[in-house]
Amino acid sequence: MHIKVNLDTIILYVQNVDTLKSFYTSIFGFSIVEEFHSVWALLESGNCKIGLHQIGDEYLSKTKAAFKFDNNTKIVFEINQDVHEIRAYLISQHVQMREIKTFDGYDYWLCDGEDPEGNMFQLKQAKFNQTQN
Repeated sequence: MHIKVNLDTIILYVQNVDTLKSFYTSIFGFSIVEEFHSVWALLESGNCKIGLHQIGDEYLSKTKAAFKFDNNTKIVFEINQDVHEIRAYLISQHVQMREIKTFDGYDYWLCDGEDPEGNMFQLKQAKFNQTQN
């Protein structure tokens, strides 16, 4: 049996839905599809939505600094604009960004960044779309 799937939503479990909702709507221009009392927000991000889900109170400490989870999730955003320009813009917006990288025989430029809670995202640009090295 062959199962056809379409990636619809990636859910990030977050400490502050409002902070990350603001980050993703202001930095990337995503629109809000639905939201519920600062515990859930669903953002339209092209072919896949991003769900921001409040971590349960039993996992949060109100007296400690923000806790960054080690996770195996990375959201990849394919872009058509120059990755160098987008990276520079994001850095100017105080977004933590890593260096641009690629691999021999790989058709894309990649650049990782972090949202305010340390969730990783990656910008992915096809090399044939880039006008400069």
